[in-house]
Amino acid sequence: MTSNPLWRFTGVRPAAWVFFAFLYVPIVVLVLLSFNSGQSATVWQGFSFSWYAQVWQDDGIVRAAKNSLIVASFAMLISTTVATLTALALNGRPLRGQDAVKSLIGLPLMVPEIVTAVATLMFFSFVSLELSLFTVLIAHVVFCIPFAYLPIHARLTTLDPRLREVAADLYASPWRSFWRVTFPLLLPGITAGAMLAFITSMDDFVITYFVAGAGATTLPVYIFGALKMGISPKINAISSIILSVSIVFVVLSYFVGKRKER
Repeated sequence: MTSNPLWRFTGVRPAAWVFFAFLYVPIVVLVLLSFNSGQSATVWQGFSFSWYAQVWQDDGIVRAAKNSLIVASFAMLISTTVATLTALALNGRPLRGQDAVKSLIGLPLMVPEIVTAVATLMFFSFVSLELSLFTVLIAHVVFCIPFAYLPIHARLTTLDPRLREVAADLYASPWRSFWRVTFPLLLPGITAGAMLAFITSMDDFVITYFVAGAGATTLPVYIFGALKMGISPKINAISSIILSVSIVFVVLSYFVGKRKER
């Protein structure tokens, strides 16, 4: 018998199962159909890895994958660094306007992505910056910062400030105290923020579609263009690869966090 009182209400458990089925069954079906041997993307005709082989042989897909990895990697590094420094600065002694700064950091999470995309495009046009992979990177860094900041800030607020005081009592310099005490304890939050920023950048379509120039196509944009010609098992294969990358990063983030908490 479950201890959760919510399960006692009639209909809660079936509704939960329906919700999770609606959420995950289409993903499972997509992955299964990516191994379909036939041309149909919806009718099973046999098991095959042929579509995955075609994905790696398609120069357009490979180029889009490289662009996605380049942008996501640099966006992760830059946004995580900025988010970490910002979290450390805001977690120190109280500053004037601190609450306003925190609100501004979280603002991209509340603004519709299409609005952010249009505003970013207008900014690049105003400063006469030609659309390219560099403009995609700038846009991704900006909207990835809040995603990286939240887990870092949450981790930082749980740290005992007395640990730094003890380090100071042992004549450790602030710099040495940070690297020997604060940083190892903060690393799970930094790792989670970095993984979240990478996945967010890797999967973004709306902003990328607006600010990408010629030759700056990423995988989500490529998939959108390919869907105009119809759904094929190759699209299922590409989507499954992106899903696998996201799952790997989530699992790595989980195990790194668990290892550091011991």
